[in-house]
Amino acid sequence: MEVTSVGVVGAGTMGNGIAQVFAAAGFGVVLHDISEERVRAGLAAVEKSLDRLLKKERISQADRDATLANIRTATELEALAGVDLVVEAASEELAIKAQIFQSLDRICRPGAVLASNTSSISLTRIARETTHPGRVIGMHFMNPVPLMKLVEVIRALQTSDETYRLIEELSRRIGKTPVEVNDSPGFVSNRILLPMINEAVYTLYEGVADAEAIDQVMKLGMNHPMGPLALADLIGLDTCLAIMEVLHEGLGDSKYRPCPLLRRMVDAGYLGRKSGRGFYTY
Repeated sequence: MEVTSVGVVGAGTMGNGIAQVFAAAGFGVVLHDISEERVRAGLAAVEKSLDRLLKKERISQADRDATLANIRTATELEALAGVDLVVEAASEELAIKAQIFQSLDRICRPGAVLASNTSSISLTRIARETTHPGRVIGMHFMNPVPLMKLVEVIRALQTSDETYRLIEELSRRIGKTPVEVNDSPGFVSNRILLPMINEAVYTLYEGVADAEAIDQVMKLGMNHPMGPLALADLIGLDTCLAIMEVLHEGLGDSKYRPCPLLRRMVDAGYLGRKSGRGFYTY
């Protein structure tokens, strides 16, 4: 099977970044979300990202224009009926993803591969929602998608070797480095990263140091490019909480218990950069 067209479900930060990298690699992309406002915002984010790369002379004007020309938008999932690959990048909630995969299974052609950009939810559980679970796989991109090289390629228990090989090769075609990961809560990246962020929140919660001091220690002492609390704001505190809940429930260990401060901030709507306030104000 040769992939020439790609659908992306979800035009938010991850979805529009995924659409950009596929379009930049020459694929026809259908960027989907539930409203015109959301797809317009997603396309505007792609344009802004490309303009930054153009200004830094990392791409040419022709590259920018060709990438944008390769993306069209849609608000109905039926627009993805003819694509070869769909990458779902919707909210990190099993119920939402299950509904999307049920619909994609009905709408997409039988040979299409259905991938999820989930950062923690079981691919085996998602694959169960389809009649062709062997063609379900995880493609967990990193944020910001156009700049980060890693893609965790996650095998559901049902994923076929053919599907894995296709996605591994496709990841390389779009300039990414695929790393094979088996299905487990949080996979590798968030199994390690999110407990560190959660512990940083506990450190703040317990008054060991303020947010700036915690981030400075990790940047200057551990050579991290960004402190864990600033990174949590970038990821979104609601996403961080959702991942910690998946880890806590899936692994059954108290060390994955989300910090009460993280939960309270999400309850207050302090979600990080996307809401204008998290551990820092934006």
